[in-house]
Amino acid sequence: MATPADRPPEPSLVDRYGRVATDLRVSLTDRCNLRCSYCMPPEGLPWLPAPSVLTDDEVVRLLTVAVGQLGVTEVRFTGGEPLLRPGLVKIIAAASGLTPRPRLSLTTNGIGLDRLAGPLRDAGLDRVNVSLDTLDPDRFAQLAHRRRLPDVLTGLAAAADTGLTPVKINAVLLRGINDSEAGDLLRFALAHGYQLRFIEQMPLDPQHGWDRSQMVTADEILAQLEAEFPLRPDPAHRGSAPAETWLVDGFSDAHGEPAKVGVIGSVTRPFCGACDRTRLTADGQVRNCLFATDENDLRTPLRDGAADEELAERWRAAMWGKLPGHGINDPTFLQPARPMSAIGG
Repeated sequence: MATPADRPPEPSLVDRYGRVATDLRVSLTDRCNLRCSYCMPPEGLPWLPAPSVLTDDEVVRLLTVAVGQLGVTEVRFTGGEPLLRPGLVKIIAAASGLTPRPRLSLTTNGIGLDRLAGPLRDAGLDRVNVSLDTLDPDRFAQLAHRRRLPDVLTGLAAAADTGLTPVKINAVLLRGINDSEAGDLLRFALAHGYQLRFIEQMPLDPQHGWDRSQMVTADEILAQLEAEFPLRPDPAHRGSAPAETWLVDGFSDAHGEPAKVGVIGSVTRPFCGACDRTRLTADGQVRNCLFATDENDLRTPLRDGAADEELAERWRAAMWGKLPGHGINDPTFLQPARPMSAIGG
């Protein structure tokens, strides 16, 4: 097995399998104003203590290291719910001023986006992904334990009107709850010029109650869609994108391009071999995989006065140890101790 001593002397975030991480997911908070059942229990979770969460300046410092020294070209801000972070606009503005400028996106539940879309766009945010699992108000309340569907829809519209495009929708189908809504969600997305992505439910719930037999698979989702829409495989090169995409014949997006729908089959169609992601938690831990069972601490050396090059070298070492795949389909798979809300999507 390759050892840290075998790591090539290059600045990028390379791992032992030749993958290079250029896409950074930054969690800004573990807090959320929804309680989606696949992410958080109805009563919520103990939040990270405030002193352990990176400050705005610390987040920007690590972003500067990632972009300036490690070759990161794309930054996605996540949570929890990142719109709850008071310094979000300030962080976006600082990130947009980095050289070379990274592409900047945000994954959100959309609540409050109507108020923040303009300031975020002015600060330099390029686009948003909004989570939306159902168009039915009662079903939304059943899934998220909050009656906030109108706020999400208003946030989506504000994002599009402000130019945070392409606006992408992330949807998770749960068996027996919203598993019949694939067609309705796609019709909604097509009507508004949004790009829809279905995501297989992953074993990242805090209750550790994920059951493969209850997961709605990529094949099932596609079967639903193909029963209602003329789909054909997207000829564009997928690259490291997590979503497989299909063109929806007869429809165009907001820019007049052929409309697309995607499926992220993390469990049944894993794409680990092309993964280009690295992750930073709200409390300053590097995760080299969404499903990693260990983390590498950057917060402590950062606060102890480490120079940028030391932080960069620690980050490189963390990524060198990345496994070839997430291992969900292996009998020995262990779900991460942290749930999705604490890791960052």
